[in-house]
Amino acid sequence: MADKIRDGPFVKEGYPITQKEVNAVFDEQVKRCAGILQQKTKEYTGDDTDRLGAFKAAAALQHTTPERALAGMLAKHIVSLYDMCFADSVSYEESVWDEKITDSLNYLFLLKAVVKEGNTNKQD
Repeated sequence: MADKIRDGPFVKEGYPITQKEVNAVFDEQVKRCAGILQQKTKEYTGDDTDRLGAFKAAAALQHTTPERALAGMLAKHIVSLYDMCFADSVSYEESVWDEKITDSLNYLFLLKAVVKEGNTNKQD
């Protein structure tokens, strides 16, 4: 079945990406995510030492949990990626893909931190 999919009409011409290349993509993406997270820290937290404060504030405004507030913010990025993936006859520049993918991954990393903090606080 996988061979039929790989040989189907939607597979691009050329050579398949190797594991070494996938590892390089991963390493580059993690570096990009870390750089953006560091860059945005000051923008979203100011002098507040609580890196997750914006999600807590959004949760308070929405009368919900920080996880749910963050999920709502993440949804915007996921919808944008979904639209890009399913856009007919539209080709996006790599920089646009990079921005959308990086933002989505960073929200997932921040969600992990929110969940971890919540679990840590529950143990106290």
